[in-house]
Amino acid sequence: MIDELIIPAALVADLERESRRHAPLEACGLLAGRNGRVEQFYPLTNADAAAEHFSMRPEEQFAAIKAMRGLGLRLLAIWHSHPATPARMSEEDLRLAYTPDALYAIFSLAVPPEQALRAFAVEDGRPREVPVRIETAP
Repeated sequence: MIDELIIPAALVADLERESRRHAPLEACGLLAGRNGRVEQFYPLTNADAAAEHFSMRPEEQFAAIKAMRGLGLRLLAIWHSHPATPARMSEEDLRLAYTPDALYAIFSLAVPPEQALRAFAVEDGRPREVPVRIETAP
């Protein structure tokens, strides 16, 4: 399991843009990389088109996983936005956390920017927060 999610500031800006573009609905996607460092963001369609939950289109998920593998990357996190609530795992998020080796990253539009992105590992049905380190360009 990943002990820390490292993400470039430019990709955090992409997450925020995608979150704002879809608000008041939840946005979703996948984060891929190596050794806990995100290198690619794959925005996907929220098939539920809902403000309080999401589901991804399987054909888009498969295409993103295929693209990741083609680049030698692996799935690091399943990402979604919370347009009106803090970045925390909801009961539904926990219930639908089916991918044990991936983190669950949440970007909130309802909190200050320094609290907007959080990541969680789900172990035995319980969330454990994993530190997020945002890398700024040199």
